[in-house]
Amino acid sequence: MMSIVGWDIGGANVKATWLGRAGQEPAVRTVSLPFEIWRAKEHLPEVLAAALAAVAEQPPQAMALTMTAELADVFATKREGVNFVFDCAAEAFAGCPVYALSLAGAFVPLAQARQQPLDFAAANWLAAATWLARQYPDCLLVDIGSTTTDITPIIDGQVLAAGRTDLARLQAGELVYTGAVRTNLAAIIRSAPVRGRPCPVASEYFAVSGDVHLVLGHLTSEDYACPTPDGRPATVEAARARLARLVCADTEQLAAAEIDALAGYVHEQQVGQVTQGLVQVLSRLEGRRDLPVVALGLGAFLAEQAAKRLELKTLSLGQGPDQQISEVAPSWAAAHLLAEALGG
Repeated sequence: MMSIVGWDIGGANVKATWLGRAGQEPAVRTVSLPFEIWRAKEHLPEVLAAALAAVAEQPPQAMALTMTAELADVFATKREGVNFVFDCAAEAFAGCPVYALSLAGAFVPLAQARQQPLDFAAANWLAAATWLARQYPDCLLVDIGSTTTDITPIIDGQVLAAGRTDLARLQAGELVYTGAVRTNLAAIIRSAPVRGRPCPVASEYFAVSGDVHLVLGHLTSEDYACPTPDGRPATVEAARARLARLVCADTEQLAAAEIDALAGYVHEQQVGQVTQGLVQVLSRLEGRRDLPVVALGLGAFLAEQAAKRLELKTLSLGQGPDQQISEVAPSWAAAHLLAEALGG
């Protein structure tokens, strides 16, 4: 078996999966490092090197690269962003063959990929869907990470996405900009019931979805892998303080139970966002609107709850050792798919 490292280089996290052997047995190691590329893009080669060191004891024989970092507004265009990621990969992995996954589903050597950079923008969802189609030939893949939700229909073992680019996928309901940690709550709700009356929310960066799910016990402090909006800790107490400011109040004005009720309301509305995406995707699948949902990612619980609303069966990889795979599915899938492509 070849040793391969798969990559999912995002705007807020860098994820890597090493595929190889431990003795005579196949083995997989994964890592996810928080890295907000818009804050210090020049440090990306260092982060890549750190992630590689965390999963691989020796240089691998090949790399499989996917990304979403190109959308960060530190880049003037996606073309610039893709080329920047390519440059950083070439610098960090000098001497190792790197193959980028295209939106056509092909792995292309980095030198060749540079000729058509937009063909490689935001292809991470395709890696996960292509791999999952081998395991679940008829399903809806719902992968909810810290920032976004990918909804991809798979029928008869084929990925039947209506869109390939971010824009087309947004229009098709296949990309929903809501996630388990980083979503600004003003992007989920415009008002919330407080003491029996509707209250508009502040359109400020006071709190994020991670605060909601920390308070409700859906996530742990360790899952909250991004800076908090106010710079205070990722604790339940601090999260309640951030949530109170969503309605221009504080913990002296709102009791803990009232803040928790606010968190519960935001949670229900976020499940509604995922449900709406599912309905839009299912609406064009004539005769296949009962597909089971495969829930992946840190926010798999949101996918499961949305599926329940629609009375869809849920197949989750979110238990036991599979949780590690679930949260890094694109990099895990990219490594395995490249191994197949190279005959290793």
